Amino acid sequence: MVHGNSPSIGAADGLDAAARLVGDRWSLRLVGALLEGDRTFGELAGDVKGIAPTILTARLRTLQRLGLLTATPYEQRPVRMRYSLAAPGRRLAATIATLAEWGAAREGGLDLPVHRSCGTPVVTRAWCPTCDEPVDRVDRDAGDDLIWC
Repeated sequence: MVHGNSPSIGAADGLDAAARLVGDRWSLRLVGALLEGDRTFGELAGDVKGIAPTILTARLRTLQRLGLLTATPYEQRPVRMRYSLAAPGRRLAATIATLAEWGAAREGGLDLPVHRSCGTPVVTRAWCPTCDEPVDRVDRDAGDDLIWC
């Protein structure tokens, strides 16, 4: 692992940075709720059980400030917003889907995502966008930046 003023960071440093940005109880769940598509404040409040309106407002503002989601007004009086994932949020969403898959498997398969066509549980794999194919561990260098899909 590299420390100090080096431009590259190690995996633990990257994980620490991610936890500082979105490691609270609600942020990942909000991004996860937006995996299905755009949502209004009320829809998010219903999708993320137990979140207080003040906390929801604060987390949405933080996620906007971090550039993970965008808010688009759909009504002017009063102003009401529709929230959607920005590109960095969509990249984070892939990680959240993997984490949710892991958690569901640990809890006995609760809410595992399934392929609509055949009903098989979906798994997340590394993907090479240039070759447009999955990448196995033996096919990549340790330092490669992978796209997970």
